[in-house]
Amino acid sequence: MTLQRLIIQFKPEELIVHALYRTQGGPNPGTKARGKEVAELVRTGLEDALTALEGDVEVVGTSGYTQREDVLLATTAPDATKLVKAELKGA
Repeated sequence: MTLQRLIIQFKPEELIVHALYRTQGGPNPGTKARGKEVAELVRTGLEDALTALEGDVEVVGTSGYTQREDVLLATTAPDATKLVKAELKGA
């Protein structure tokens, strides 16, 4: 399985994590095995994100006045910053 994206929502008394991933086959949806695989994938993805946040972090996108949403880029790949900035300019 390959993790593509994690979206984290913080709500009162709960944390919601949306995981987008690619896989070749594997257990059917709703099985305990599938839940364990996805939980492990999310766990390692969050650990990787925390490790990346220990390095240089750059704000690459902002929005809003009273309600704000900033996009942070934390990466260990040296060319990733250039790629994201180019994508944001093209949007």
